[in-house]
Amino acid sequence: MELIQMLTSQLGVDETQAEGGAGLLLGLAKERLGEEQFAGIADVIPGVQGLLESAPSGGLGGLLGGIASKVGAESLGGLASLAGGFKKLDLDSGLVTKFLPIILSFVQSKGGDKVKELLEKVLT
Repeated sequence: MELIQMLTSQLGVDETQAEGGAGLLLGLAKERLGEEQFAGIADVIPGVQGLLESAPSGGLGGLLGGIASKVGAESLGGLASLAGGFKKLDLDSGLVTKFLPIILSFVQSKGGDKVKELLEKVLT
């Protein structure tokens, strides 16, 4: 898969880590967008369902993410909430911000600016 190859070559992660990390970010996007809007993004990412399934369980922040969102700490409820999932993949939590531009660039190349902007809006 082209996206996974981009992540492994640019970030030096293995295939399992690339799939899981992408799955975590896309899972967060799906959670925030809902099925209907996420379908537009899913259409341009081959194998998106497999990526979502490869994300470690509990990676979307669990209790901490839920609490942070409720108290208005958006940054904690956002990408920072993926840190636990990245840790389960044996990845530094700082890599969350390195996965994002690669995924956004891929989505833009396959689906154009509108699809990229939709994903970017819910993940940044």
